[in-house]
Amino acid sequence: MTDATFRPATEARLATARHVADAVLFEGYVLYPYRASAAKNRLRWQFGVLVPPAWSASCEEHEFQHTECLMEPRPGAALAVEVRFLHTRRRIVQQAGADGRYETVRELHLDDRVVVPWDEGVEERVELAVPVAELTGEGTTVPFTRPAREETEPVLDTAGRTVGRLVRRREEISGAVRLRAAELDGPYRTMRLTAVLENTSTWMPEPGGDRDAALPHSLVASHLLLCLDAGAFLSMTDPPEWAKGAVASCRNLHTWPVLAGKTGEADLVLSSPIILEDHPAIAPESPGVLYDATEIDEILALRTAALTDEEKREARGTDARAAAVIDLADSMPPEVLERLHGAVRSMREVTAGPGQPAAAEPGADVLRPDTPWWDPGSDASVDPARDRVLVDGRQVGAGSRVLLRPGLRHSDAQDLFLHGRSAHVEAVLHDVDGGVHIAVTVEGDPGADIRREQGRFLYFQPDEVEPLEDA
Repeated sequence: MTDATFRPATEARLATARHVADAVLFEGYVLYPYRASAAKNRLRWQFGVLVPPAWSASCEEHEFQHTECLMEPRPGAALAVEVRFLHTRRRIVQQAGADGRYETVRELHLDDRVVVPWDEGVEERVELAVPVAELTGEGTTVPFTRPAREETEPVLDTAGRTVGRLVRRREEISGAVRLRAAELDGPYRTMRLTAVLENTSTWMPEPGGDRDAALPHSLVASHLLLCLDAGAFLSMTDPPEWAKGAVASCRNLHTWPVLAGKTGEADLVLSSPIILEDHPAIAPESPGVLYDATEIDEILALRTAALTDEEKREARGTDARAAAVIDLADSMPPEVLERLHGAVRSMREVTAGPGQPAAAEPGADVLRPDTPWWDPGSDASVDPARDRVLVDGRQVGAGSRVLLRPGLRHSDAQDLFLHGRSAHVEAVLHDVDGGVHIAVTVEGDPGADIRREQGRFLYFQPDEVEPLEDA
């Protein structure tokens, strides 16, 4: 086993997954409006917090993460493991006095920012590589420690004069990674990999201590990257039929493993405290890290740009990452903001094989095994753009005009406002329960072209429309 730099090929594969892993690492790190004084920035670190054992007994947070997944290593394969977490660094603000002494203050006002106390997060990594053959039996345990540190940084005003300093303190934390693999019975050579990450710090809380005191001794936003240099992992969310029983017997506590990296590859797993799908990816439209994935990027960027100058000063003084978000919103070109307005991506990609047509002929009743059952493209007999439905003895389909007569049993209040309005039928859709839905755009709606372009229609059932004319 080694605790060293990974091989170039392994490092390249891990680098691809780190883009998503970084989003996990810094999810919720600092929330809009990016000021330390904001109420939602006073309760920090919500995901993957592994607290000291002495504290876990008195709270609902845990001291460990337990990952189990299935892998098919080739002979001589090695497993690379990267543990990633944030180490809390407590920042104190001090003001310089005339006598050369420093006094701790709650805030320090400068022309371009307001510096305040804050808990920063320093990224930590534990990297190791071990032959799979060494993981059988008792497996292996790798302890690690990050020592306590104190650093100071002068605070300068716009004229370059020292007006104060920042004192940053990190407490010692320690942990361990426990790895074990066991071969399973079955039609193929498959192994169950168990990876346990735990906080082993000996810190003891004082009487009346709270979570704030435990955080500097905790592993925050903890997650694992696991990579095989020869072989593959099995999907835990969509395993092959023969492996479903073995997947169901795996225990995953306080974390969940998914296939990571490029779609179609299976040699890399991200075990995350946030539930993700296989091969998660950052949207290409995203302009940068906003640290608040519960918000829509477009709304978040617009809100951030609309902060007052005083609010931006405090955000810039809260954290360097918050300052970067403010600068990003202030400098975002219109074309980038427009790109955030929305994107429509196909739910599937159809690739025709040699001698095969790209799609079945219209009207052919063919069930395509290469698409999921809920995708309309899986059944060539269903075509929303061409399908028609009989309403009051007349055929209604794309291109028809109808009068909207929403009924109380189907509609909400907003539908009722459209009673009596005329509309264009854009598509006829069939759901998996046999229901029929008519997609429409309302005549006279200035946003109809946008709805049509983005596929955002209004939906009514056949007994809620009245045909106005034949198509």
